[in-house]
Amino acid sequence: MATLTCQPRKRLSQKQLRHRLRTARRQQARKARIARRRSERIHEQLPKQVRTIFDPLKPAFSRPIHRRIVLLALAAILTLGGRTITNLLRVLGALAPGHPSSYHRVFSRDRWSLSSLARHYVAAVLARFVPRGPILLAGDDTVTEHPGPHVYGKGRHRDPVRSTHTYTAFRWGHKWVVLTLLVPVPWATRPWALPLLVALYRPKEENLKRRQRHKTPAQLLGQMVRILKRWFPDRTFVVTADGNYASHELAELAARTKRKWTLVSLFYPNANLVEPPPPYSGSGRPRKKGKDLPTPAEVVENTKQRQTLVVAWYGGGQRRVEVVTGTGLWYKSGRPLVGLHWVFVHDLSGTHRDQYFFTTDATMSVRSLIETYTGRWNIETTFEEVRSYLRVQTTRCWSRDTVLRMGPCLFALYTIVAWLYAELPGRWSGVRVVDWPGKRDVTFSDAITAVRRWLWLEWVLAIPGHRDAFQKLKPGLRQILLNGLAPAA
Repeated sequence: MATLTCQPRKRLSQKQLRHRLRTARRQQARKARIARRRSERIHEQLPKQVRTIFDPLKPAFSRPIHRRIVLLALAAILTLGGRTITNLLRVLGALAPGHPSSYHRVFSRDRWSLSSLARHYVAAVLARFVPRGPILLAGDDTVTEHPGPHVYGKGRHRDPVRSTHTYTAFRWGHKWVVLTLLVPVPWATRPWALPLLVALYRPKEENLKRRQRHKTPAQLLGQMVRILKRWFPDRTFVVTADGNYASHELAELAARTKRKWTLVSLFYPNANLVEPPPPYSGSGRPRKKGKDLPTPAEVVENTKQRQTLVVAWYGGGQRRVEVVTGTGLWYKSGRPLVGLHWVFVHDLSGTHRDQYFFTTDATMSVRSLIETYTGRWNIETTFEEVRSYLRVQTTRCWSRDTVLRMGPCLFALYTIVAWLYAELPGRWSGVRVVDWPGKRDVTFSDAITAVRRWLWLEWVLAIPGHRDAFQKLKPGLRQILLNGLAPAA
């Protein structure tokens, strides 16, 4: 039986090796030039509305990275599966020129600053939705499941959605502290909460292991508000958050800059309220606080006549409530006094439990205080829609840079979808893809479905080469194809 023998490889001289290396580099550079030209051509074919949104972000990237970021963002809107880079490239196909590794490196290795991107992104969003006047913000945290032995920043966090009063559910993954912009939109009766800034909360054990200073969610929220205040020193902010952020530290931070930002949150029935300290008598140590005031619960119990108001309530409706108000200085040992205005709210319909709210702005009216806090509930709707329609939990990133970049970008995609829907032509805006009796508002599922169909028709299927083939189809078949590419979300 004949045997196969290995032919000895001929050794190349140094001159031949240099020639081969030079030729390979020349071919690689030629492919890169071709890919850049194709990328520029594809970018020029994008609809005007898309370029209007993404062009303000150019200073945060180099030119090639900016082109890839735009394509990946549009693919993340168009895709119906997981938000992995491989799946996004599958959706784009020939619309993603260059080697696939160049798109994988965008979030893992390419050099660009997330802080610079956030600054340009927030500036563009505020210029579009709130060009003047006070800025209403809502802050909260959400947990996205992401198990794995080597995932950066993961921890064992309580899941507020699946937990009850008698059962606590935990989830392994990332805990994101999100600061959103509350804006009224013409197609809905309730405001939409558009994510602005996102910070990753890291467990205390991991910070100790990495020798980093631990920051609580309330401290991360205060840090993001201070960043906005530094970026936009001429604007005023009203920040609302739930009871997890009703800390004396955050209220103290807001009280230091009363004219710049105000905090609205839940309050404690047994809060320690005091009067201002008396003038210094000249002997001994100066007093830090005055006489103790009755707690909010004691004031409510002793109040016989309560004021009745009709206020905007959770979900965009209205509710008739009874209120009791009071003022005082919030005292905590070793910390400065914080002046605040608190309100007790009793729902006359009986569907909601009694609650206490407070604000660091003593001039805020009772109605504004209640409506500001109840408007915070829209951030919970945003979290649910980001999980359901943008599939933020389906990423497969695990390294530090990829986790810290990809998560915030997917939250920002919610704002981009809302912005694109606001810029759509008249025949696309206001269309409710899924309708039922009594439905009045356009939901996010309607918005993202309309944006997807618009992108397929006005961009992908309108590119020369695709347009002729698509126009040859019968109208009924075209609609079936479009419904398959962008089904009702």
